Amino acid sequence: MKQSAPTVVAVTTDSPAAIAGVCVGDEVRSINGISPRDIIEWRLLADGPEVDLEVVRGGIEMVVEVRKREGETLGAEVSSALFDRVRTCDNHCAFCFIYQLPPGMRRSLYLKDDDYRLSFLYGNFTTLTRFTEADLERVVTEGLSPLNVSIHATDPVVRSEMLRNPRGGMSLRWLRQLLNHGITVNGQLVVCPGVNDGPVLEDTMVGILDRYPELNSVAVVPLGISRFNTESTMRAHTRAEAAAVVDLVARWQATFLEVLGRRMVFAADEYYLMADRPFPDGEDYEGFGMHEDGIGMARTFEWEFTGRLEVPTGPQSGFFAWVDGAPAEGYRAVRNPAGDTGLRDTGATASVAVTLGRRSAPDSGSTVSSAPIGVLTGTYGARVISPLITSLGRPDVRVIEVRNEYFGGNTGVTGLMVGADISRVLEGEPVGHRYLVPDVCLSEGRFLDGLTVADLPRPVEVVATDGIALRRALGA
Repeated sequence: MKQSAPTVVAVTTDSPAAIAGVCVGDEVRSINGISPRDIIEWRLLADGPEVDLEVVRGGIEMVVEVRKREGETLGAEVSSALFDRVRTCDNHCAFCFIYQLPPGMRRSLYLKDDDYRLSFLYGNFTTLTRFTEADLERVVTEGLSPLNVSIHATDPVVRSEMLRNPRGGMSLRWLRQLLNHGITVNGQLVVCPGVNDGPVLEDTMVGILDRYPELNSVAVVPLGISRFNTESTMRAHTRAEAAAVVDLVARWQATFLEVLGRRMVFAADEYYLMADRPFPDGEDYEGFGMHEDGIGMARTFEWEFTGRLEVPTGPQSGFFAWVDGAPAEGYRAVRNPAGDTGLRDTGATASVAVTLGRRSAPDSGSTVSSAPIGVLTGTYGARVISPLITSLGRPDVRVIEVRNEYFGGNTGVTGLMVGADISRVLEGEPVGHRYLVPDVCLSEGRFLDGLTVADLPRPVEVVATDGIALRRALGA
């Protein structure tokens, strides 16, 4: 497999790497004679007290000897998470959202990965169809846990048909092996109407209880359809179908709770919105462990906004979490020491509003503008946030729904808002008001369609996607 040398992009002041003379731009060919394949191996190799880096600087090869305490962070950040090739997906799922992207987006967004390392670092889901014995050995030996696995159906025939891959059914043997070795695994079921809902979904629940009861959790999420979908068998849920999924999940939660002592399976927030059902009580989410997967986000946002939670629940990494400037150590590095390069700030500062537009964002020491405020959010987000804003009794604050015409279909999540749709909405909004945009729809200041906040027709303030940050931005 072709491999490129990781390039140093930042060095922490007074860190062991800085003291030893590591420089930005250094290409690291090896660490103690071993060429790391990825940031996980980088961290493990750099963990000891004697770290010899073979680097190329300005075309000249040299060795930089770093001496530090055992376990002390090296203090050098590299440009990417994987130094060899990303393991791409060889499934051809009819429901894959990558196939439904519009043309003309940046190339990195069209890459389908099925790489367990990205699952560990960023929370991506892997089908395990390209997983091998060597991969299992590495996962177990290095403790690469948790991993996220796309299950979709436990019936091997149905799963193979859904993945359009003859290995689809047999590859679940790796799920069994991961669980046998104590690896924490979160499962996901993308439910496609008429394909793996109804009796098939019921059978999948039976299969999970019978064959994979050690799963940490199972997310049940609806099929996403864009206007670029070309699969005639793929369609959005009806309200009745969404309600049926919510009811089925509730029944099986009761079963899992009785048999295993935990609810195990959870429906995505979108299902409750589509079915026009109230969200479950916050306690029913058992700690909001599936927050990143769109499960319990509405309740956590409510609790954050109302002050019941004083610390943001978790990272909001967006749909394309690992591309275009994603931190090499992964969004989940705070929970996975093997992914930590020691440079990224993963603390509570993520909840503070930041400025990426042309107006200063308020902080705890500034005077909040008296201008009316518009909170920009997606269709689903508007239904969650609007009651919270109403509860403030603030006529100067309003929620502005941004309908997603760029992707179209049933796309309503805030993380897929793009600059073109926000621009269209802002063109009809007054000049001089404050406009707030959640950071979950941005990567390095760019929306998925390539526009930046500077391209928008009104100045905006980019605010962390949690209730605490929004409350602070509103001065509430």
